Amino acid sequence: MEQLQYSNNQIQLYGKLNLLAGLIKITKKVIFQILSDHNKSLSIIEFNFINDAELLQINIDSLNHNYYTDIITFDYSDANIIEGDIYISIERVKDNAIQFKKENIEELIRVICHGVLHLVGYKDKSTNDIKVMREKEGYYIGVFKKMFLVEQ
Repeated sequence: MEQLQYSNNQIQLYGKLNLLAGLIKITKKVIFQILSDHNKSLSIIEFNFINDAELLQINIDSLNHNYYTDIITFDYSDANIIEGDIYISIERVKDNAIQFKKENIEELIRVICHGVLHLVGYKDKSTNDIKVMREKEGYYIGVFKKMFLVEQ
């Protein structure tokens, strides 16, 4: 698979971007919407779209977790200035889409929003935190879908 790169200096995308083909502009708008809705400014977010093995190794090396995951977010934010690195396993996204009976792009947008929501302060450790996170993810998937329809 071809490794691609997209950057506007604030939002940088690296790796396997096939699922986002033609949707980078809308995805970027949703990211900025999340930040705006939470009164945050953006320094930089780097998204790395990688495979399961790469993300597993990051999980082991950085978090001492020896299991597969769809996303790892490293938050370097300072107060209201958002900065972070987000690693997403495209293989996990595709498997989750099948498991939850969603389109690949919807699951990918959910995971992207999940990472950005972490950067603006949402957690997902407790049952209530997870519930709130899922509600926010659903809301921003809806924002993405509305923007997509407007662009058509």
